[in-house]
Amino acid sequence: MPVLNRLNSPGTLPRTFSSQRTALAVLIAAIGLAGCAGLPDERLANEAMKRGDTSMAESNYQALANMGFVDAKVGLADIEVQSGDPAKIALAEATYRAALDESPRAQARLGRLLATKPNPSEANKHEAEQLLKRAFGNNELNTLLPLALLYLQYPKSFPGVDAQTEISKWIAAGYPQAPLAQIVLWRMKETYDQHLDEIESMCLKALATQASSSDICYVELATVYQKKDQPDKQKALIERVRSGNKAGTIVPARVDGVARVISDQTLGKPDPKTAQSMLEDIAPAYPAAWVSLAQVLYDFPELGDVNKMMEYLKNGQAADQSRADLLMGKLYYEGKWVPQDPFQAEKYLAKAAPTQIAGHYYLGQIYRRGYLGHVYSQKAVDQLLIAARGGQNSADFALAQLFTGGRGTIPNTTNAYVFSELALNKGNPLADILAAEVNQSILPADREAATRLIAQERTMRGTYAGQTPEMQAVQDQALQEEGAK
Repeated sequence: MPVLNRLNSPGTLPRTFSSQRTALAVLIAAIGLAGCAGLPDERLANEAMKRGDTSMAESNYQALANMGFVDAKVGLADIEVQSGDPAKIALAEATYRAALDESPRAQARLGRLLATKPNPSEANKHEAEQLLKRAFGNNELNTLLPLALLYLQYPKSFPGVDAQTEISKWIAAGYPQAPLAQIVLWRMKETYDQHLDEIESMCLKALATQASSSDICYVELATVYQKKDQPDKQKALIERVRSGNKAGTIVPARVDGVARVISDQTLGKPDPKTAQSMLEDIAPAYPAAWVSLAQVLYDFPELGDVNKMMEYLKNGQAADQSRADLLMGKLYYEGKWVPQDPFQAEKYLAKAAPTQIAGHYYLGQIYRRGYLGHVYSQKAVDQLLIAARGGQNSADFALAQLFTGGRGTIPNTTNAYVFSELALNKGNPLADILAAEVNQSILPADREAATRLIAQERTMRGTYAGQTPEMQAVQDQALQEEGAK
């Protein structure tokens, strides 16, 4: 595939979008005539989306949509997608489709939505590619990351495309999101740590351009400095991010992202107190940070108590409902901060699961372990399989345990072999022991069938389906930029 070229020079619009220009002229005239505050404002709506204030965003988008503004309707659809409700997502898809001929933004959103569907069909994948390329040609430059992810996750669907070659071309062409696509490729190939110096150099260069799509590099730099144990550089970066946020040049989402990195115990020596302070600074204006604060307390109980935890979660639920529900579910699942209550855990995890893949994993464990009074083997398989196919590293091991003859389950050596093999190389030493045991017990005929099933499962998941929570968080933050334009 050749390098993508923009069809229109900056500041120009194709003829199909002339209705948008006409509508804009009408609104400008209305503002000039009215000369008063209180009119709906797309800029305010977009800023509200940046800080997680969906109520403010929705009210402004709705008023503009009632006036016929197509991109406002697209903004409302974005909120429906964020809800994670399948019915609302279906409505959002219909809205995007209705706006395709008038809105490049709708083209980008629908392309991303189709590309990130669970187990998308071949038709979904190829339509997503066409839409993302079409939107890019209409100056929606933030479509490169979802396009790269599409190529990386489903290489067999695009046999004529080499993701690394395409990304290299995008970098050479100077597209702002291209370095981020390169970094995500390294993450997905699990070679991130081999390129720390390159990532630092790329991100410092990208931030120097002051392109809005490059500010996710603050999170990447924090990750690099955490992994390389460079506290002086990390301290300077944190000061830069905090001062930039106070000056209004760095959005709160990036402060949140950096705070989450420096409080992550898997990346190096954590600094939870600084993370807590950063999040407290932005939480009143960026409600999603309340959930991040709750996560810091969950990981570092010495920084607060259960009352503080519940206060954080209550404050953050409206802005980041699914992440708050996931954490509430885990609290009731584990019984560390509150009395263990599997029924409450199930309720919250089921609410979180549509957008939080870990919700499926914990639901599967509840059903597999009989926490509700009975073992629900089929429910466990269904939930754990969704989690495994979504990149939850521990789910394959749990499935292997289930099929080796877990409580209330008839052993199935073929399936046990499939999932014990898929569970290897994911950071769990017990997986090696289990795989060796299953390998010794499986019959040759069953091994042949299991090998075919493993190949089918890997194809279904995509070559790089296994995604760490760290990488998913960076992707989510990077893709937020689409909704903040």
